[in-house]
Amino acid sequence: MIDRMLDFLTGRKTPALTDQPDELELAVAALLIEAARMDDQFDAAERAAIERVLTERFDLAPDALHELMHAAEAAVRQSTQFFPFTRQIVQRISHEDRAHILEMMWEVAYADGVLDPQEDALLRRIAGLIHVSDRERGLARQRALEKVKSKGQ
Repeated sequence: MIDRMLDFLTGRKTPALTDQPDELELAVAALLIEAARMDDQFDAAERAAIERVLTERFDLAPDALHELMHAAEAAVRQSTQFFPFTRQIVQRISHEDRAHILEMMWEVAYADGVLDPQEDALLRRIAGLIHVSDRERGLARQRALEKVKSKGQ
């Protein structure tokens, strides 16, 4: 264990992450969980929405999804800020895909049928941190609402 830490710290070797979710996937999942938790209720509908959008976005097998959700929930509990998560998104995906991530967050926020003012504020804040304009944020919100309405019929 100490040898692996020394290898990592000195740059001799990068750690194998075979059992760990990808950092981008983890960042996206953590932000989705934050959106769900923002109104102090993380219910089954929100969890189902998170699992659905993550599976669609990253083509995850059930075991991989379970591991990702577990790791993301732990990351959210341990982190006091959004920057580590938003930085991964900004650095690793295109501007267009960042708008899609925001759309995923809107789907989660609307999953319980109610948009809490704190959820709305979080999504505005995240949009700024991942460099999505107000216009693009609004369009992402409209697309998410259309998806949620079509699933509810």
